Amino acid sequence: MPHNKIKNAFLSAVNSVIAHPEQFAVNPEKDFTRQRKITPDTLISFLVSKGSSSARVEMLDFWGINQEMPSLPALNQQRAKLKPEAMEAVLAGFNDSVSRQAGFPATDDGYRYLAADGSTTTFFSSPKLAPPQYFCAPGHSASGVYSIHINAFFDLDAHIYTDAILQPVHEKNEFGAFCDIVDRHGTLPGRKNVYIGDRGYCSYNNMAHVVEQGQYFLFRTKDIHSKGLVGNFEFPETQSFDIAVTVTLTRSHSRKIPVPPGTYRRFIDRASAFDFIEYGSLGTYTLTFRIVRFPISDDSCECIVTNLPRQEFPPEKLKTLYHRRWAIESSFRKLKYTIGLSNYHSYKPEYVKQEIWANLIAYNITEMLVSCAVIEKKETKHEYKVNFTMAAHICRVFLRPSTEKDQCNVMLLLQKELIPIRNERQYPRLQTAHFRKPRYFIYRAA
Repeated sequence: MPHNKIKNAFLSAVNSVIAHPEQFAVNPEKDFTRQRKITPDTLISFLVSKGSSSARVEMLDFWGINQEMPSLPALNQQRAKLKPEAMEAVLAGFNDSVSRQAGFPATDDGYRYLAADGSTTTFFSSPKLAPPQYFCAPGHSASGVYSIHINAFFDLDAHIYTDAILQPVHEKNEFGAFCDIVDRHGTLPGRKNVYIGDRGYCSYNNMAHVVEQGQYFLFRTKDIHSKGLVGNFEFPETQSFDIAVTVTLTRSHSRKIPVPPGTYRRFIDRASAFDFIEYGSLGTYTLTFRIVRFPISDDSCECIVTNLPRQEFPPEKLKTLYHRRWAIESSFRKLKYTIGLSNYHSYKPEYVKQEIWANLIAYNITEMLVSCAVIEKKETKHEYKVNFTMAAHICRVFLRPSTEKDQCNVMLLLQKELIPIRNERQYPRLQTAHFRKPRYFIYRAA
């Protein structure tokens, strides 16, 4: 059954992590060396399968009504021993395992489309428990909150998070996180990665990191009339165009630096990051990419920079491809308000990071279960899809120890939880930042 393969992939990832507990223990010499009620694998499974209720209620759901159930202090003691990197390793192991299984989403054109974006999540804490780099006071909040920024990559075909980097809100650096993930991100056999980002990711340094890995990028940029990255090129008189440009990047104003004819010279100042030329040196770096401009309404145009080949990716296909990037925005909403990323069970940043990685794992498992559900097509007004909210609840129960004794057909349950697909619905995007405070523990659902 597909759901058993997915669960086995998760358990295999957990077992590979706990096989070397010294790598993920805060104190390798003594942590996880004695037998406890909450073993490392049980702790990881609990974190992934928990919901938004209080920790004690979640423990009752996980262990059931049992006099031998561990106490809440015992849970916290075990959490204090586990580094957040353990949960990160489980996510990487699960993704690697499912990507090698038959039936994993693959495109016919030989490309893997990965969207990059970031989202900030907030939690309550105190100066005694959280360093000041996590503290912020949005709006008119007097007491303030504590925040972590999530930099994530999202597979647009498999609908799963492939990698992420967590940063304190005052150390937020989306450019640096993008480059770090690109440098370490793997590829699937016979496929090239295409990294898609909005205007916040368009920079020469990001382009260079993608090119150095032999992959492709597609970034939205400011329009040609602005002072952005494409503001000083020579363009055709037409409103829409698709041109190729070659840029020689320098970090010195010396006239001794040669620039080949037919290329543009661009100086990168000290404040801008560029990892392949030392500032003040006479070195150069050459980039060749396309600048594609097309109308999106009667009075506005969109501008894209990419190194994808023109024969395979004409402007219309690039327009459609960039539009698909919105899937990562939708995934953040489901991650926060359906999976439960907005409701934490701790005040300590290290514990919060554990829960962030656990929620990313739960999201991936849920999406994999949904993708394996076979939906019978009928002659109805709308096509139907699996209700993700119900799928998330089914996933939580499926990962609990009780389901190991009482086997159930998860696929049949998912096939009963359907909602109509209404892609024609459109809603205006909020023009201002929409901030929601986290909920205190006493206001959690029972």
